Amino acid sequence: MIYFCIPVHDEERTVGVLLWKIRKVMAEFGRDYRILVLDDASTDGTGEVLERYRARVPMEILGGPERIGHTRALEGLLREAVDRAPYPKRDVVVTLQGDFTEHPRDVVEMVKVIEGGADIVAGDENEPVGPEPLRVRWTRRLAPYLLGETHGEAPVADPLCGFRAYRIIVLKKALREADPEPLLTRTGWAAHVELLERTLPHARRVEEVPLRLRYDIRTRGSRFRPLRAARELVSLRGRAWRTGGAG
Repeated sequence: MIYFCIPVHDEERTVGVLLWKIRKVMAEFGRDYRILVLDDASTDGTGEVLERYRARVPMEILGGPERIGHTRALEGLLREAVDRAPYPKRDVVVTLQGDFTEHPRDVVEMVKVIEGGADIVAGDENEPVGPEPLRVRWTRRLAPYLLGETHGEAPVADPLCGFRAYRIIVLKKALREADPEPLLTRTGWAAHVELLERTLPHARRVEEVPLRLRYDIRTRGSRFRPLRAARELVSLRGRAWRTGGAG
């Protein structure tokens, strides 16, 4: 079983297209899947779009009236997937955004690599499609300096990318190790780095697949905050990557 974990907030213009593309890709791929969406107190028509698609795709909609933020939403979805998975050594979680910058077709290669023995498969962003927001591009270029050795010694070329596939047993062990504290404490890109850091000790093999983020489809403005992202990345500077092999 493949669990798609998608936190959303005010994504009415793209989340329906994303769900439809997932449905199409998975029908061709021929794997069982479930979509877990956490609607983080959207104020637009996101909730109505999700309800329209509930009968068309295998999906569970989570969330409440209070906004909890992307990090807590993502962790809530990961915990939900871990609790649901009947075969944690075989089942897979895929994390992606609701703004359609990440294309579901890339999931096929990620899952194939997991099926080939990897425990974590990370997306490695190449040239984006469409104009990447300037503040995103420059902060990404500064990230190696902000993170220092934490970036240079990372097990993947792009530790900032949140589009990944995880064997569920790896997430289960990471959550168990973190309890009773939250698994994730940072936001944005830093949360993606932190999630990789927390899961790495429980993974036997980490692989990467190339992908191209799409900025030509997203219809809303970027919510990226460069100063906050920089502060969060600096807070992870000097963190050592623990390796394991117990995946």
